[in-house]
Amino acid sequence: MSLINAPLGKSSEYPDSYDPALLFPVARDVNRRKIGLEDGRWPWFGEDLWQGWEISWLRSDGVPAVAWAEILVPAASPSIIESKSMKLYLNSLNQAVFSSAERVGEVIAQDLSSASGAAVSVRLHSVDEGVRLAGRPEGFVLIDNESVDEIGYEYDPGVLGQASDEIVTERLCSHLLKSNCPVTGQPDWATLLVEYTGPAIDRASLLRYVVGFRQTQDFHEHCVETIFTDLMARFRPEHLTVCARYTRRGGLDINPLRSTVPDASPGPRLIRQ
Repeated sequence: MSLINAPLGKSSEYPDSYDPALLFPVARDVNRRKIGLEDGRWPWFGEDLWQGWEISWLRSDGVPAVAWAEILVPAASPSIIESKSMKLYLNSLNQAVFSSAERVGEVIAQDLSSASGAAVSVRLHSVDEGVRLAGRPEGFVLIDNESVDEIGYEYDPGVLGQASDEIVTERLCSHLLKSNCPVTGQPDWATLLVEYTGPAIDRASLLRYVVGFRQTQDFHEHCVETIFTDLMARFRPEHLTVCARYTRRGGLDINPLRSTVPDASPGPRLIRQ
């Protein structure tokens, strides 16, 4: 995976005209080979939900309009979009004239679909809409207060406990997922959501595992795919959904979801977004 020509970590001039060429795709398959997956056969369904908070354009009469966007990129897309290039692209719309918000959404969807190699969907929302925020979705159990004997800050799937004989269905949550940008080293904070049916996961060992990402340098999407793959390998659940709701940075938050269930949803926006 080469990021030599990516805008991330470099000084950039913000564009004053619409330019879809600003989008910088990054192939997914490089990281997937690192976790033992090849040939386009991934053990999940899923999507990457981007929430964009700096969407603006000019109405036909020249008056600016603003919105926030929900952007769904399929996990099956050949490429992700490097985040700073997404920010630069979205800001390139600021001085472009569009007939309607619907047309803005259509253009963004078309450009992102072309860059990622798969059909991307876009929904624009009025910033005047009220949104009730929660710390975690209803029904998820927080594991952050579990007692652990020792803790480490390097990625180590070996700390996950052995599979239990007890089969359960439960939802687990941790606010302690932290990884770092692989280019700039800037911290990325997230709430991790794990929903599964299968052998009971030892919560203390899951907490140790999550904290082990604290010094990991990788993209949001890659971290979630690693967690999903590790939990599947260790516990062999009948159903598994892993989602990370990352804190907003640079006007964008990225929320990857991977699941054995085709219609799984990342759920509502959380308070740190």
